[in-house]
Amino acid sequence: MELKVHNIKGKETDKKIKLNKAIFGIQPNDHAIYLDVKQYLANNRKGLHKSKERAEIAGSTRKIKKQKGTGTARAGSIKNPLFRGGGTIFGPRPRSYDQKINKKVKKLARKSALAYKVKNNEILILEDFKLSNPKTSDYLKIIKAFGLESKKTLLVINELNNNIYLSSRNIKNSKVIINSELNTYEITDANNILILESAVEGIESTLK
Repeated sequence: MELKVHNIKGKETDKKIKLNKAIFGIQPNDHAIYLDVKQYLANNRKGLHKSKERAEIAGSTRKIKKQKGTGTARAGSIKNPLFRGGGTIFGPRPRSYDQKINKKVKKLARKSALAYKVKNNEILILEDFKLSNPKTSDYLKIIKAFGLESKKTLLVINELNNNIYLSSRNIKNSKVIINSELNTYEITDANNILILESAVEGIESTLK
């Protein structure tokens, strides 16, 4: 399985890169993708929601009326959940939403997501490049060269490059990620994935 390598001006070069069929050419597993994306979204939830219960409401504990003879239901405290301003019954408490899935399933999910992108011609291989300064307009020129300025793009690089990262940060629907941090959610969320030539080997070594 081979893909042509493009330069940052959007033109095809004479070079081609061979992709590992065991990673980019597998039969996609939809359920593995579902499980991995669900875990990613669940693990990103903070779980800090909280409402005050009866014991946490500020107020007197004095019995507000006598037990009998009022013709109404007995009540022992102004903090009773049935009263306005009272505590919440079974309200939300801080909790963890973290989920766990097997490493093999996570790998299969990433391979499946990449296989879908290759099948739909949504992966482009770029020659390695560097930006001398963090400049948004320079990065935008690269995106526009491929006609992707109106789509969600994900650039996968081999190692942290502050100039590329800072140049892309202000562009809506554009993200830069290191190959070791590539995950199923980012792959499926992007319309098109741009992968630097040097990053392909890192992806394949991680997922082999």
